[in-house]
Amino acid sequence: MTEAEIIQSLEKIIGEVLMEDNIQLTRATTADDIDGWDSINHVNILVAVESTFHVRFEAREIGTLSDVGVLADLIGAKLNAAKV
Repeated sequence: MTEAEIIQSLEKIIGEVLMEDNIQLTRATTADDIDGWDSINHVNILVAVESTFHVRFEAREIGTLSDVGVLADLIGAKLNAAKV
């Protein structure tokens, strides 16, 4: 899965969680940039991401998620590791 595909999937997931149709993300997007992306929705988003991509995040990984790019990279790394 390419980075663009991961980010496109994240747009859909975040849009569904926040009930917003027009979420547009870049690698630099942070929770502060999106209305409604608060701490509770952050947890909901991560649960939805884990379910959609069939990955699991460790607590230490969650603490490093500073922006969408870091999240996309982590998802990509986990998907690639699962292929091996």
